[in-house]
Amino acid sequence: MKYQICVSGAASGITVQASHQLAYDLGKAIAMAGKTLTTGATVGLPWFAAQGAFSVKDREGASIGFSPASSFREHVTVYRLPTTEFDYINFTGMAYVGRNIHLVRSSDAVITVGGRMGSLHEFATALESQKIIGVLLGSGGLADYVPTLLKNIEAPDVKNVIYDTDPFRLVDKVIKALDKKYADFIHDSTGSSANHLIRKG
Repeated sequence: MKYQICVSGAASGITVQASHQLAYDLGKAIAMAGKTLTTGATVGLPWFAAQGAFSVKDREGASIGFSPASSFREHVTVYRLPTTEFDYINFTGMAYVGRNIHLVRSSDAVITVGGRMGSLHEFATALESQKIIGVLLGSGGLADYVPTLLKNIEAPDVKNVIYDTDPFRLVDKVIKALDKKYADFIHDSTGSSANHLIRKG
């Protein structure tokens, strides 16, 4: 399946300086696996992930950005966000808070790298939405605090949280978890679209 995998991370701050290569490698790993990368169409770590995806020659997966803006003009002039390294930008018009929810709910999995308050919002939304979640340990910020956070609060589906220190291994683990989650679905190649899915049984 061509899963949509979100890379969630800080737009600015120390983790961007420290972990930009890790974010880049996450995007690259997602594209190399033929999956679609989703991000907040923003600067910082998500943009490095988009650049990583775009570095893969003949990639099959797309890079989709979810903008807080309602139009291209607002995206550029009000929010001052990038427009390159995206195959498509969804102008949600929901500001940052609404954009975060739309981004996570539209993704099959969410991977946290670094991260601040916005990433915490996306992480909490992913947990509540029962998404497969990957956490890149060693990337600083929220990512390194997640294990402590989950030990101290009651959270749903903690079993869906996957940890690793290597971007490529983490993406591989997330994809395997998605394959397991969707094991009861198969591709229906007899219909008009080879990507149409039907439930087994």
